[in-house]
Amino acid sequence: MSPTATPTKKPGHAAWFTELSPPERSTFIATFGGWALDGMDVMVYSFVIPVLIAAWHITKGEAGMLGTAALLISAVGGWLAGLLADRFGRTRVLQWTILWFAFFTFLSGFTNNFWQLLITRGLQGLGFGGEWAVGSVLMGETIRAEHRGKAVGTVQSGWAIGWGIAAICSVALFSWLPAELAWRAMFWIGILPALLVFYIRRHVPEPAVYTRTRQKFAGTGDQPNLEILNIFEIFSPALLKITLLTSALGVGVQGGYYAITTWLPTYLKTVRHLSVLNTGAYMIVIIAGSFCGYLTGAYLADGIGRKKALILFAACCAVTVTAYTYLPLSNGILMLLLGFPLGFFTSGSFSPVGAFFTELFPSRLRGSGQGFSYNLGRGIGALFPTLVGFLSARLSLGKAIAIFAVGAYVVMILAVLLLPETKGKELRVYE
Repeated sequence: MSPTATPTKKPGHAAWFTELSPPERSTFIATFGGWALDGMDVMVYSFVIPVLIAAWHITKGEAGMLGTAALLISAVGGWLAGLLADRFGRTRVLQWTILWFAFFTFLSGFTNNFWQLLITRGLQGLGFGGEWAVGSVLMGETIRAEHRGKAVGTVQSGWAIGWGIAAICSVALFSWLPAELAWRAMFWIGILPALLVFYIRRHVPEPAVYTRTRQKFAGTGDQPNLEILNIFEIFSPALLKITLLTSALGVGVQGGYYAITTWLPTYLKTVRHLSVLNTGAYMIVIIAGSFCGYLTGAYLADGIGRKKALILFAACCAVTVTAYTYLPLSNGILMLLLGFPLGFFTSGSFSPVGAFFTELFPSRLRGSGQGFSYNLGRGIGALFPTLVGFLSARLSLGKAIAIFAVGAYVVMILAVLLLPETKGKELRVYE
């Protein structure tokens, strides 16, 4: 247990947050804000796809490539940031990643063609992938075992807040400004996450388990081994199974999510023929479901365990996305209502992942292991938006979304079944 932790005295559902120590609470606030602003920056692109297709005369496949670029390169960014976090510290590298993705999101607003945006989106992805990897490890190591699932999962609900901000900005900017300026302004607001660095520098310390692990390695004379970025140790016989299965889990949860969310505004506009304002209304319902899903998944991770929560959400995701895209729904109340569970299950499936991965890897390799597995999953899952775009030339867009999303969630379930349960696991210092 972290030395900052204090024994819990009441098990209430909301009481856990008041039981957090000052370092735990500061870390929670900082990472929640990071996820929110991260979500805003990344999801901005999904709202400008229809405008870019019309303005630059690009195909849906090319639009999918722009979405994939940031996700694919984020796999490299996440692994690299995890390695650096094991070497230089969690909070320091977290600040670097936030500044990086904020700058390149802002720069995307000045691009003038497909290739320029492809480059800035790719570079944005380096920071985007790194922020998740480092922030998740930071939270997992800081929060005590009995609250880890709730805290890490709740922090991820910040993504839904950021997604909601992007949706509101989309409705506002495309209503107030001409389309050719509005899409640029959507990217320009991406500079806002840089402000979060000031809070992190003042209030967020390194996790005790990280600093004490480094001190113990130094005291035994093993420090040189810790200082070298040992890229391949996570592929040793002792860890290979964990690395491969967590990577497959990452493919499933992210491939399904990005297949759905990258194309959802375009699906609503081009297939369901909704206006920008009506599309915004539907998106707000989905995002509200997303926020509730994150919170529910967070509590279930500590309540019924990491594995049961992940399998439950993945199965419900597959059923819901199939219903949303295949059923002949009208553009009325039924489709609006079904948007809530669509957001609920696709986002809630992420909540147990951060705590689960933190508990599966040893302390000295937690940044590199968690960063690699989650972001390899993101890299492969990043191909799904492009594949959806190309398949939609042969099938309807809705069917293409459903095929790749359901396939991803089946992979996720199979991976989870083969991993051990880690609920309640205490993180050891010297490992």
